[in-house]
Amino acid sequence: MGLLDGKVGLVVGVANDRSYAWHIAKEIYAHGGTCAFAHIPGDKNARRTQKAAEKIVDNPVLYECDAGSDENLDALFENYEKDHDRMDFLVHSIAYADREWLQMGMFAKTPRQAYLDAIDISSYTLAAMTNRAKPLMMKNGGGSVMAMSYYGSEKVVLGYNVMGVAKACLEATTRYLAAELGQDGIRVNTISGGYLRTLASSAVAGTNELEELAAQKAPLRRTTEGSDVGKTAVYLASDLSSGVTGENIYVDCGVNILGA
Repeated sequence: MGLLDGKVGLVVGVANDRSYAWHIAKEIYAHGGTCAFAHIPGDKNARRTQKAAEKIVDNPVLYECDAGSDENLDALFENYEKDHDRMDFLVHSIAYADREWLQMGMFAKTPRQAYLDAIDISSYTLAAMTNRAKPLMMKNGGGSVMAMSYYGSEKVVLGYNVMGVAKACLEATTRYLAAELGQDGIRVNTISGGYLRTLASSAVAGTNELEELAAQKAPLRRTTEGSDVGKTAVYLASDLSSGVTGENIYVDCGVNILGA
């Protein structure tokens, strides 16, 4: 018996086999669940996601979606519903900010559109996806929505800049969704993972230093591994977390508890 036997859902954000979304999907399958994958448009992106997903499951189900388009979001969930009769979990693991503004000393200079784009893709899309997932989850009495955050949402991580603001918005969005959808049996949480070397994190200046500091100072004296977050996602998708909603769960080897 697996914790997720019979459960199926959608994972949005697998870019390659180093992303947190990939590790989450891997652990979902390891514990008996199944999932479909959504990727950003383009043949190159489709091939990259398929290659990563095939390391987890044969013949993965993939959907294309530009999360910045309401029409694309509608199509994503409509296509998912054609292929699946339920949605037990939704994993939101996407974020975006123009790397030009993810540099030391550039936050105050961030132009309006770059700021709004970061909020839109990194935060608003959680609300947009959750709203579309709601009818599918309610068919079976509810479900679990989870999104990926980072400690830069509440403390200044130099160079993280507008992405930190977007993640703070993501966490607030999670709480409001949790309060509103709890009556429908839908739980909404964020996982604040520690630094992991990914395509997204490589855009942020100074990340090599973050990795080194975590290994030296984290209470567990190591950096966060993808499987750490994947296992936490399994917990959130399973019935073991039936009373947990609106929370931001740290999976960073204890870095968040330190004062310096």
